[in-house]
Amino acid sequence: MAQFGRFYVPPFSAVVNVVRETAKSLIPDDSPCREMLRKATGADKGPAGQNKSNGQSTKNQHQSGYDDVFESPATGYDVIDGENRPAKVDCEEQQGYQRSGPQKFSIAPGSFDRDSDEFGNGEGGEFKSRHKINEWQAAWNVTNAIQGMFIVSLPFAVLHGGYWAIFAMIGIAYICCYTGKILIECLYEIDLNNGQRVRVRDSYVSIARECFGPVWGSRIVNVAQMIELLMTCILYVVVCGDLMIGTFPDGFVDGRSWMCITGVFLLPLGFVKSLHHVSLLSFWCTMSHLVINAVILGYCLLEIANWGWSKVKFRIDTKNFPISLGVIVFSYTSQIFLPTLEGNMVDRSKFDWMLDWSHIAAAVFKSLFGYLCFLTFQNDTQQVITNNLHSPSFKGMVNFFLYIKALLSYPLPYYAACEILEKNFFKGQPETRFPSIWYLDGDLKVWGLAFKVSVIFCTVLMAISIPHFAILMGFIGSFTGTMLSFIWPCYFHLRLKGNSLQWKTVIFDCFVIFLGSLFGIIGMYDSGSAMIEAFEIGLPF
Repeated sequence: MAQFGRFYVPPFSAVVNVVRETAKSLIPDDSPCREMLRKATGADKGPAGQNKSNGQSTKNQHQSGYDDVFESPATGYDVIDGENRPAKVDCEEQQGYQRSGPQKFSIAPGSFDRDSDEFGNGEGGEFKSRHKINEWQAAWNVTNAIQGMFIVSLPFAVLHGGYWAIFAMIGIAYICCYTGKILIECLYEIDLNNGQRVRVRDSYVSIARECFGPVWGSRIVNVAQMIELLMTCILYVVVCGDLMIGTFPDGFVDGRSWMCITGVFLLPLGFVKSLHHVSLLSFWCTMSHLVINAVILGYCLLEIANWGWSKVKFRIDTKNFPISLGVIVFSYTSQIFLPTLEGNMVDRSKFDWMLDWSHIAAAVFKSLFGYLCFLTFQNDTQQVITNNLHSPSFKGMVNFFLYIKALLSYPLPYYAACEILEKNFFKGQPETRFPSIWYLDGDLKVWGLAFKVSVIFCTVLMAISIPHFAILMGFIGSFTGTMLSFIWPCYFHLRLKGNSLQWKTVIFDCFVIFLGSLFGIIGMYDSGSAMIEAFEIGLPF
C-alpha cells in the first residue's frame, strides 16, 4: 500500500478484487457471464471458502463459534479411529442411525469430503479452533474452568456444611467428571460399515437439538448458557466490590461505589474485536491466581498452631448448606465447553484420562483449600476468604491482585455473551431482525458500540442490586449449574444410548437426575429466600 502524504492508495490487486466482487454481485447467478467470470478467475478451482466476498470474510472474523440460539450450523461427522475427515451433514437428514437403542448407522463412501461448519473447521463445536491440543493442554483448560477465582468462597461452604461440604466437593467432582464423559459419548455413534466410533455431533447444542428438537433444543441450552455467562460477569463485578470494601473497610467509598468504579474500568471492553486478546488476558489472570492461591495456603500453614480442629462439625446448617451446594456445583461447571475441547484434541482416546486427573486434582485442591482455610479462620470465615487476612497491608495486597484478576477474568464470559446476542439479533436481514453491528471493513458501528457498552452497564447494575457474592453464586449453581452439569447430560445419555446401556448405568443416570433436581429446587428456594432476606435487612455496606 502506497502512501502519499496523509492518504493511502490500495494496491492494484485489491482494486481488481473489488471490481470482480462488484461485478459478481451485479450479474445474475444463471447468467453465462457469471460462468465465464468464474472460469477466468479460477474461483471454482480453489479450496472451499476462498471465493467468499470481502464483506463475508470480514464478518466471519468476529464470530467466536457459539451456536445460535435460534439457528445453529450443521454438525459434522468425524471418524476418530481412522482418518479424521469432516463432512457437512444436516441433522434432520441423518437416517442411518436410531435415535435410541444400539447406536449404529451406515455412512456412504466419500461422505467425508467437505468442511462441516461455516468457519472452515471440521471439528469442535463452540469455540472452534484450527489448532490441535494435546491432553496436557486440554487438562490445563479444564483446570482453568473449574478452579477459577470462585474457590475463594469454598471455605464459606465448609462453615455451613462442615465435613459434609468437603464430601460434597469430592462427590460433585466425581459426578461432573462422569457427566462430562457421557456427554462426549453422546457425540458418537457406531458405523455399521466398519464398526468404528464416528463423531456425528459437535457440541452441547447439537446434542440438545437431537433430544429436544431442532428448534427448542438450541434455544433451551443456549438460553441457559447465556444466563450463566451474564451471571458470571455479574459475579466478577460483585467480587470486585467485596474485595475493595474488605481492603478499605473504613473508607469513604462504599461497596456500590466500588462496583460503579469497576464498571468504568470495564467500559473499554466494548471495543474488543478478537478472542485472541481475551485469551491472552485469561492466561495471565490464571497464572496470577495460582500465585495468590499459594500465598493464601502458605499463610494458613503458618497459622497451624491456631487451627480450630474441633470447629469442623458433621452438623449441617439446613438453611444455608443448600446455597453452599450451589456454590460447589457452580465451581465445577465445565460441560458446555467439553465437546469443543475433545474435538480439538490430537489424541481423543486420552480424553477420559485427562478428565479423570483434572477432576481428581480439582477435588483434592478444593477440599484442602476449603478445609485448611476454615481451620485457620474458623467461625469468622467470610464469603471471600481473603477478607479474613489479619494484616491490613497483606490483605490489601492480596485483595488488590484478586481485584485485577477479576477485571481480567470478566472479558471472556462478556465476549461470549455478546457473541451469542450478536448472532441471534444482529446478523442482518433476513437472518435476524436487526442489521449487523459491524461495517464491511470490520469496524464497529457507533450503535454497535452502544450495544456492547449497554451489556456492561446491565451487568454492573445487576451487581449493585444483588448484595451478596456467595448467595448469587449459589443461586446460579442451583439453577443453570445443575441443569448443565447434572440433569441434561444424563437425560441425553438415556435418550440416545438408553437401549444399549447396562441397568446399573441407567439407575445411576436416574440417580444423578434426581440429585440434580433436588439440589436445584432446594438450592434455588434457599438462595432466593436468602436474597430476599438480604434485601429486607439492607446491604452490609
